[in-house]
Amino acid sequence: MTDPVEADGATHAPLLSVDRVAKSYGATAALKNATFTAIEGEVHAVMGENGAGKSTMLGILAGLVRSDHGTVTLGGVHYAPRSAADARKFGVAIVPQEPTLCDHLNVAENVTLGIEPVSSGFVRAEEAQRRCKAALAPLGVDIDPTRRASDLTPAERQLVCIGRALAQSKVRVLILDEPTSSLTMAEAERVLDAVRALADSGLCVLYVSHTLGEVVRVADAYTVLRNGETVRSGSMKGVEVADLTEMLLGHPAEARVRAPREKGERVLSVRELTGVKLPAGASFELHRGEIFGVFGLVGSGRTELVRAIYGLDRVVRGEVHIGSSASTRSTPAHRLHEGIGMVSEDRKGEGLALTMSVADNLTLSKLESISSGGIVSPNAQGTAARDLITRLQIRCAGPDAPVGSLSGGNQQKVAIGRLLHQNANVLLLDEPTRGIDIGSREQLYDLSIDLAAKQKAIVWISTQPAELLAVCDRIAVMRRGVLGAPRDVTDWSEQLLLQEAAA
Repeated sequence: MTDPVEADGATHAPLLSVDRVAKSYGATAALKNATFTAIEGEVHAVMGENGAGKSTMLGILAGLVRSDHGTVTLGGVHYAPRSAADARKFGVAIVPQEPTLCDHLNVAENVTLGIEPVSSGFVRAEEAQRRCKAALAPLGVDIDPTRRASDLTPAERQLVCIGRALAQSKVRVLILDEPTSSLTMAEAERVLDAVRALADSGLCVLYVSHTLGEVVRVADAYTVLRNGETVRSGSMKGVEVADLTEMLLGHPAEARVRAPREKGERVLSVRELTGVKLPAGASFELHRGEIFGVFGLVGSGRTELVRAIYGLDRVVRGEVHIGSSASTRSTPAHRLHEGIGMVSEDRKGEGLALTMSVADNLTLSKLESISSGGIVSPNAQGTAARDLITRLQIRCAGPDAPVGSLSGGNQQKVAIGRLLHQNANVLLLDEPTRGIDIGSREQLYDLSIDLAAKQKAIVWISTQPAELLAVCDRIAVMRRGVLGAPRDVTDWSEQLLLQEAAA
């Protein structure tokens, strides 16, 4: 029998009850003792560091994974879906982290995909549009059903994905996996308002996020997983970001003390760099021992800036100097030889070869150091990979494990580890903490600061002002393709960065 849950002073029977659920893959226990309850009309935050078991548990609830032990009840009835379609019949739907829309279709066609209203073999467009509007109405948004998906903003794409989940069946439990991870703050606010509206309409929303400020803003209750087990679960009343941080880490967060760093020689000079569309005349200099931050909203040109520097995007005008040598129009291969490495914001699409091993990904950019006579030495590769796995605390089964099997935080460590194996002197990091947990984030902060202390030079691109203020020496704001004048980090605040970016 499930115990009642208190909410807003009233007692409610749980809609969803998860009791001691476990799942193992071979000898690896992904989930050992997951236990929590959630009620109707509630946003229930599910939190944990990468590898804590969140994805496995959500997969079980969504019918994508079968549990080994434990019980789940939905509305007091035993619940064990055999597939995602089976889960939808019970009223459970999941919206994955990456919005998946057919860009050549319009909004209504995407929302009703697979459940199109058909008459005499033809789709009834007007009825599809009506159903689309009905699905989006609970979100409090007004998106034209006839707009092409390719024309939507990132926030609108996420909202349409949520609307599609609502249209597929009579949803009682909606699972949202990192719905704001690729959005600006303003776009995230729009999605959070929609999530709150859904809960207020009576839906139970399981909300997964590494952004603790969002959790405090939108959630009514929380569950924290660590090493596959529930360690805390309760009401969000009176819970602050610092409390959640301590629950996730298992100890209070340590204050980061900024130690003075000696700035060395100039290693990179960018002058009036202009791409096909963006950037539009960006200039800055980077020195050894420096972390240079670039803050900007989505679409500001910050990603295009580092892609142009690295040779991924065509440069129309301007100059790039590596040390004292002009090297404007280059290729990624040349940049590697010049001692420059890049971590893409698109970790899965560009940053890693997901089907290849951890060892392959770590060593791919400098195979000559582990080769003899043009042939890679498995022993040398394994040794190099194990050293980096230990140094970066990468949690994996071993060097031969597919990198796609790792959590997001550990995948990001592999991407940065490749630059360390390459022995890059200049590191271009584009949104390096996107989609990773607070523990991994803190490790990347400390690693970057340590690299700068060893006279590496880092360009850190981010939409998160707090992290730039925590790690950078100087920061410049990118707006409409133009990079503003860099200022010392002590001259900036979160408010000033946001004001400058939105001006």
